[in-house]
Amino acid sequence: MLPVGNPISGMRRKTDVRQGTLALMVLKTLDVLGPLHGYGIARRIEQISGDLLTVNQGTLYPVLLKLEQEGSVASEWGASENNRKARFYRLTRAGRKQLQAETRGWEQTAAIMERFFVVKGEDFQ
Repeated sequence: MLPVGNPISGMRRKTDVRQGTLALMVLKTLDVLGPLHGYGIARRIEQISGDLLTVNQGTLYPVLLKLEQEGSVASEWGASENNRKARFYRLTRAGRKQLQAETRGWEQTAAIMERFFVVKGEDFQ
């Protein structure tokens, strides 16, 4: 796993994306924006995060390969904006189902974690 940190001293410092969360970010990005090449996916994730995250290419492409092997994304070769050959990825029906299931899981996890952040010692007395 890659570390995720918070900006320190008010500075906006980019942090790495945890590998386990990257697949979900990729699926959601493709769901919202449609087919994209790997570099475009990475830039969009960074952009959506407000440039707080940085996507390592060495982490992204294995995730894309895994998602493709699982049937969550499909890919085909095409031309990028600058006319270079690029592999474009798109979400499949199975990928949409996976995205829905993982989204529910993250929402549940976030709701549980929220309880820990708001609880106080006197709540147990």
